[in-house]
Amino acid sequence: MRFVELKSQDQLDMQTLHRSRDRLVGERTALINQLRAILLERGLVAAQGKRKLEQFLAVLMDEQGGAGLSPRMISLVADARAQWAELDRRIAAFDAEFVALAKENEDARRLATIPGVGALIASAFVAAVGRAESFERGRDLAAWLGLVPRQFTTAANRSCSGSASAATNTFADS
Repeated sequence: MRFVELKSQDQLDMQTLHRSRDRLVGERTALINQLRAILLERGLVAAQGKRKLEQFLAVLMDEQGGAGLSPRMISLVADARAQWAELDRRIAAFDAEFVALAKENEDARRLATIPGVGALIASAFVAAVGRAESFERGRDLAAWLGLVPRQFTTAANRSCSGSASAATNTFADS
């Protein structure tokens, strides 16, 4: 059993922020899927993707005035678009907060210098792991993250793996 150090108040706050942002992203995805389904039921097919649906709705609602939709559907789609814009605004506010917090934290700032790692990932990593000093080696951290399988390096496991490979070699030769 591996013991980890307790999380600080800042780490717990950061994890809560990440969970709140994740909930908003889930709500936005559900809203987008519902909008696409409503349009599909009325024979209007929008390409997949958030931006493509946004462009489709701009043409349909703004340029064509909701052609092919009843007045009730026009108001419902307009309401859904307003909800979508509000969710985007709230998610962007969380993202801005993550950028600010990542700039304040030295560990997150260093992590953000890695190609492909931005403020969001760096802040989530620092919130979940901290300084990673409780891990004996990098592989233990990677296993904790689920990137590589866990390996046990006790003497009993080494002798078992040695006899297993010897048995495999024996069966392969016959």
